[in-house]
Amino acid sequence: MVVVHATQADARAGLPPRVGFVVSKAVGGAVVRNRTKRRLRALVASRLDLLPTGTDVVVRANPVAAQANSSQLGQELDGALARLLRKLAGRRTTA
Repeated sequence: MVVVHATQADARAGLPPRVGFVVSKAVGGAVVRNRTKRRLRALVASRLDLLPTGTDVVVRANPVAAQANSSQLGQELDGALARLLRKLAGRRTTA
């Protein structure tokens, strides 16, 4: 339903995280895409404090995201962010 990608650049160290959203035409028409993006933006805003500083994050919505309610989207986002944070923590310890 949602895929989350991230990168950390030394040039952005110490700066607040940035988040971008990708909601393609496969999700639906303009109204559906914008509604999905607004819902995702609100969900991510309440979780920004979980993201490490200097991180650039991209949240990509799959077509099923348009039919999901906010609770389902939130659960899916929480799982995707948890996986992402584990991956980022692994990078920091090995780098």
